[in-house]
Amino acid sequence: MKKIIWLTAIILGATLALFGVNVFLQHAENVGTKNNGRQELTIYNWGDYIDPDLLKKFQRETGYKVDYETFDSNEAMFTKIQQGGTHYDLAVPSDYMIQKMKAANLLLPLDHKKLTGLNNYDKKFMNQPFDKGNKYSVPYFWGTLGIVYNDKYIKPGEIKTWNDLWRPKYKKSIMLIDSSRDIMGMALASSGQSVNTKSIPELAAAKGKLDTLMPNVKAIVADEIKTYMAQEEATLAVDYSGDAAEMISENKHLHYVVPSDGGNLWFDNIVMPKTVKNKKAAYAFLNFMSEPANAKQNAIYVGYATPNKRAVKQLPKSIKNNPSWYPDDKTLSKLEVYEDLGPNWVGKYNDYFLEFKMTNR
Repeated sequence: MKKIIWLTAIILGATLALFGVNVFLQHAENVGTKNNGRQELTIYNWGDYIDPDLLKKFQRETGYKVDYETFDSNEAMFTKIQQGGTHYDLAVPSDYMIQKMKAANLLLPLDHKKLTGLNNYDKKFMNQPFDKGNKYSVPYFWGTLGIVYNDKYIKPGEIKTWNDLWRPKYKKSIMLIDSSRDIMGMALASSGQSVNTKSIPELAAAKGKLDTLMPNVKAIVADEIKTYMAQEEATLAVDYSGDAAEMISENKHLHYVVPSDGGNLWFDNIVMPKTVKNKKAAYAFLNFMSEPANAKQNAIYVGYATPNKRAVKQLPKSIKNNPSWYPDDKTLSKLEVYEDLGPNWVGKYNDYFLEFKMTNR
């Protein structure tokens, strides 16, 4: 009897131990599931490029935990994704970079059957050359490159084209964004050339024209340009529409103009890298951001133009009726989207811009 009880105890103990191991393993598996990203959504985006309240709202509504990481350039984003190791579910590259990522086989095609809000987007912002049929991307924001001016020193209507910046009266008054593609593009557009030119004579002429602008240039800077303009350290600036919106919110004397002689129309779209681990959460987020109310909230927070036509209808009239943020079709027709020119030509743009900066200190 004691032997039977003893054997029974051993069997029972072994069973309980085995049960305990199974429970532990199951718990470990659950923890692993949570930590390896299956219950998380990892987003790779530009810094301060989404309303944090929207991320909280998405988490509440879906139960997914959002891991939000940031980058400061398309090139840095591309390199990180290409190297692998980090499992990004969604990323937000610009137009030309989407072309480059497709060519490098870094993106997954989107299943449009799982996208519930595509009809909310304005058709003129869909089916762009960098992603025909939106096979790989969904529009996020769009905007322009233009001129910011201070009405204390410059009358409204005085600045209409890029060429106006060359007036001698603006000596040491202009701040330029430190971007080779944008400033070379500005010079090209001012002479009626394409911002995507692959012509050495045209690039050389653009650089030469920039040299003649240097007497009017006060500084070539990056993000600091917003603070300098808001604090009236300069009269004029060449910068992006979203940055201009931020400046204007800080200083009521600032205004933004989209030059009538052409320039850049840019797009930032959301893509699904091949590193994706949680497709279900990724599609949930794409659909969440396609909802007009959410797109509207994000546009007001970020300051850039939303491609969501139903969201635009909900925006305050002071925003949606302002041609600086939502230019008419005639103005848009003169703007070009940057193309992926390849490393050789991008290098040439960079070289000319660097020479412009170095020889005109």
